[in-house]
Amino acid sequence: MRYFQILLLLGAAALSVPSHAVAQAPGLNALPQVEFARLSQRDPNPLGTKALAIHPEQWKHAETEHFIYHFVDSFVASAIAVEAEFNYRIVVKELQRDPAGSGAIKSHVYIFQKPADWQQFQSAGRLEPWTGGIQSQGSLFIVRDPSFKFSDNSLGHEIVHLVIHRYYPDGIPCWLNEGFAQYVSKAAQASFLRARNYIAKPLSNPIAREKFIPLATLTTMSYPPSAQVETFYEESERLVRFLAAGDKAAFLTFLDAAGKHQPFDSALAQSFGSKFSSASALEEKFREYASNAFGTSSQQAGLN
Repeated sequence: MRYFQILLLLGAAALSVPSHAVAQAPGLNALPQVEFARLSQRDPNPLGTKALAIHPEQWKHAETEHFIYHFVDSFVASAIAVEAEFNYRIVVKELQRDPAGSGAIKSHVYIFQKPADWQQFQSAGRLEPWTGGIQSQGSLFIVRDPSFKFSDNSLGHEIVHLVIHRYYPDGIPCWLNEGFAQYVSKAAQASFLRARNYIAKPLSNPIAREKFIPLATLTTMSYPPSAQVETFYEESERLVRFLAAGDKAAFLTFLDAAGKHQPFDSALAQSFGSKFSSASALEEKFREYASNAFGTSSQQAGLN
């Protein structure tokens, strides 16, 4: 989303690296190239055309089971492809969907490597100059300078948005979209690192009581407020965690209702009506959970 860069500041996982641990990067030729004309799907997003028009001779293309990649160097795209497919499986499992259910649709991922090329794309696409990546109409545009090592959850966050777009093409509320993306991508990143011999666990940052955004305000925001960006992301993630960890089935019912554009109070009553008599009753319990540095379990959430 438009606040892609802020994800770099929020932190995704507590991480320690044993001396013997070595990140397992895929081989240089792990992602076989496919001629553009032979790609299984074309991207209808006009931003894709603008991206490929920047140094068109440099672009290479490849496909995996769920994504189509446009890139410059295979070793950069290969690493992203491994992480993207890993995150895809995590998201689909979290949504309790059939992994083959959206297999007919592949999201396009455009990988810029040079900041100058990215700046040219920002200008061509009329993006904000500080934007570090954008998910738009089911396509992802990112910059990955191979001279830097990326170890945050920003890619996973955007993969969540891509999958959400497949199942809810008409959109879901901003807080729910960003909060769910943070919630799932933090867990996915920790799992991804553990699979590569790192010791990692997801972190959920507590909200200072004086910074707490009332739910009536948070749930009606259509855009993260500039003065409260970090709080918006962290509180949204905490609210999703509070609901999903306490009653996963109810949360998925809530998500489906939100995807049909039901008002927050209505979706809450339909899914969590037996636990919360109203949105104000939810807020009363959530305020305490949001400020709790250890509030990550369903028991601490007070839902069971």
